[in-house]
Amino acid sequence: MPATGKREAATADDKHGREQSGSVLVAEGSVLPVDRRAGVCQHITSLPGPYGIGEIGRQALEFVDTLREMELAVWQFLPTGPTAYGDSPYQPLSTFAGNELLIDVGELVAHGFLTSNELTPLEKLPGRYVDYGALIPIKTELLERAASRFQAKASAAQKARYDDFVASHDATWLHNYALFRILKSQHDLRPWTEWRPEYVHRDTHALRRLEADAARQIEAIKITQFLFRDQWRRLRDYAHERGILLFGDMPICIALDSADAWSNRRLLNIDDDGRPSAVAGVPPDYFSEEGQLWGNPLYDWDVHAETGYRWWIERLTASAELGDIVRIDHFRGFEAYWSVPACAETAKTGAWKAGPGDAIFDAMQAELGRLPIVAENLGVITPEVEALRKRHDIPGMYVLQFDITDPQIDLADMEANSVCYTGTHDNDTTLGWYRGSPGDRRSIEEIREHQRIALEATGGTPETIHLDMIATAYKSPSRLAIAPMQDLLGLGSEARFNRPGTSGENWRWRLERSQLTRGMLDRTAGMVVDHGRAVPG
Repeated sequence: MPATGKREAATADDKHGREQSGSVLVAEGSVLPVDRRAGVCQHITSLPGPYGIGEIGRQALEFVDTLREMELAVWQFLPTGPTAYGDSPYQPLSTFAGNELLIDVGELVAHGFLTSNELTPLEKLPGRYVDYGALIPIKTELLERAASRFQAKASAAQKARYDDFVASHDATWLHNYALFRILKSQHDLRPWTEWRPEYVHRDTHALRRLEADAARQIEAIKITQFLFRDQWRRLRDYAHERGILLFGDMPICIALDSADAWSNRRLLNIDDDGRPSAVAGVPPDYFSEEGQLWGNPLYDWDVHAETGYRWWIERLTASAELGDIVRIDHFRGFEAYWSVPACAETAKTGAWKAGPGDAIFDAMQAELGRLPIVAENLGVITPEVEALRKRHDIPGMYVLQFDITDPQIDLADMEANSVCYTGTHDNDTTLGWYRGSPGDRRSIEEIREHQRIALEATGGTPETIHLDMIATAYKSPSRLAIAPMQDLLGLGSEARFNRPGTSGENWRWRLERSQLTRGMLDRTAGMVVDHGRAVPG
């Protein structure tokens, strides 16, 4: 779809933070736009396209144009790391690497790394959802083929950018990631804690032999990571040219089965064999009466403090290279985190332990200046957590599906330095929430009471509740209001993206081009304009 115009946008980054120009100028002391703006939450995998999964090339550029047509200034997406078992973006194999499945294969054809005929198997995959089981082997083989042709087919400029990419990232994460992926493949995809002992313990001689024997495979993985970053660079430049901010996401925890844990185990509370005595989770909450047992390893915060939180500085820097704003998932873990015995079957038996508090943010701010982060401050939030967030001028979140029915929250008193959502990727769609869906933990009486409150608070109707909730978010004092794409489309529970605590059918929903009708685009743009959140010009 055609863009409605261009905007001057920032291109320079330095250690003191990013200065946004033109219509997306950020407010002093905050990462959010200075004026009230609106955005959408739409993960990359959910973009429409012909190759089985959303991609970061042409599909993403077209979506940026669509955002401009809807007068939306911010695109929020979920973590973009390489996924593993369960396909969750919140359990990536690396916190630094990109998800290879998101690479635009059509662009690889344009560069001569693949042929159009080689894409035929991808074109046979479903378009309404991501079939990961069918997609992964097909696309992995294609990417390996493309990487094998890179040196012969790449332009001089591409090769120079590749060399710069390797020089910048090899020592910090790229080389270890390549070794990790090769070893994981050699061990039938088992977790690194189950590999041969010399690899579990990173024996120097064993790794040197691997580097010699698998040199071509190592380079292929590095080339694939470069292709991801190179395509992402173009996406970000394109978004900035059109006045669109990219809003990324960074899980507070890392997966035990990850290159990060394998190569940085001293930063974690695990033994020499990679076994944790306690793991991460949250106590019983809205999503689960058993709590959520994530199973992630816990950090050894004393070691992080000894290093001046260097790993965290590098991690946030990497996230900021992808997005102008970065949501930190489970922010409250920096003040106190829920520690669950590794042998526990549920998260009920955990206990709160002190996190790093101010020290980690002081260290990051000293190095990076204004932090480009938004705090996911949902769940069991104490005054201490909120005080920590406010001391560092970090915006928080409001979620109307929770807050509109909370008698202790006055929507008119929301902080301006915040993001207001109708719902998040973990919630049901607004229409599904209003109606109640199978598996809803609320009783019928609670659902009916929430329906009454929602209609009273929004002044809406059962037929238009998704739009009424969006309008309520747009009316809020929050400088940024975001709705998931499913809410803009008025979809029900069939389009829910994730059900926390479950597995099997999550992360699969995809947008279809036919759903982006002229009426839907104009309706959204009209709402944004009517509520004073449009991008000027």
